[in-house]
Amino acid sequence: MSAAWAVATVELRRFLRDRSNIFFTFIFPFMLVVVIGAQFGGGASNGRVVLTDDSSALGQRIAAELTERDLTVEVSSADDARETLARGRADVGVLIDADDAAAFDTGEPVQLEMISAASSNASAVAQLVQTGVDELDREQAGVAALTDAGVGQEDAAAAWQDAEEQVPPADLEVVDVDEVSQAFAGVTGFDVGASSQALLFVFLTALAGSATLIDARRNRVIARTLAAPVSVVSVVAGQVFGRWVIALFQGVYVMAGTTVLFGVSWGNIWLCVLVLAVFAAVAAGAAMTIGSLLDNEGAASGFGVGIALVLAALGGCMVPQEIFPASLQFVSSFTPHGWAYRAFAEIQRHDGGLGDILGPLAVLVAMAVAVLLLGSLLLRRSIARAL
Repeated sequence: MSAAWAVATVELRRFLRDRSNIFFTFIFPFMLVVVIGAQFGGGASNGRVVLTDDSSALGQRIAAELTERDLTVEVSSADDARETLARGRADVGVLIDADDAAAFDTGEPVQLEMISAASSNASAVAQLVQTGVDELDREQAGVAALTDAGVGQEDAAAAWQDAEEQVPPADLEVVDVDEVSQAFAGVTGFDVGASSQALLFVFLTALAGSATLIDARRNRVIARTLAAPVSVVSVVAGQVFGRWVIALFQGVYVMAGTTVLFGVSWGNIWLCVLVLAVFAAVAAGAAMTIGSLLDNEGAASGFGVGIALVLAALGGCMVPQEIFPASLQFVSSFTPHGWAYRAFAEIQRHDGGLGDILGPLAVLVAMAVAVLLLGSLLLRRSIARAL
């Protein structure tokens, strides 16, 4: 066991000393988390609304009503608002022109144009916008009724404000029945991106490191190790343990970094580490298999990176599985990333416990045992052939 631990320690030390790993291991994962977080909404607001005016009284009042409902409000021209909606950067647009603002100032009826984007959250956001505008309409009608009864404009507005403060607000909860919206309820884009990138880089780092195994065989590092009183089993165990430690280190680093930098909520940390540990074992076994089958470092690195990216894409680490069509969701079940993604989703979004992730965890354990056995047998055969 001490020999295996020594081999694993050497592998981890070689990984940390390799300067080429600085960018891809320590910097690149966070850059992708930022990209995915921005794509799926980095904040935890109820939605994004774009207004075409916030200088008039009408625009300012609508913006205030929407902000109270935890909606993110931005202002742009009508053309830019349409482009923003078309690109999916906002959920709903409210078009306010000069005639609308003038009519509101004189107490006349106002008819606003609202445009919904094709996003999954658009219908829920549109409902919140409609509720805010209705609230503003009721206030306008109440103040108008008071002024018609002979109350001054300022006194009528103050009376309405006083009445509103005395009446407790109604508790309105808009429930979106869309499955995709429910799947991402309560999480930010950074939460989704962080777990996906942790899985992507655990596998990527492990498979890219398969070249070091070839280098160790080619330069007879393993042969010299066996010249000492060390058994083949200890060497194989050390190689497996070393790659598992490197893969797990990468995953824990992404978890810790995204928690500190982006405030990512992981749910039960220990369950997440458990999923990462089993997933890292799958990655270590795959790296052993590639490093034992191939004899060229460049080919091993290229093949490892390629297969890691393909599996990550099929498993939902680049685009969330919830957006996949049914056929692609079925395909994701054949990847370790797909099962690890589902386990993380259960822990992060639904406060899932060990019992809730037993299914995905059991599949990952089975995959880990299979590839570790295969990789160990291939490496042992490769060592015996070299000797």
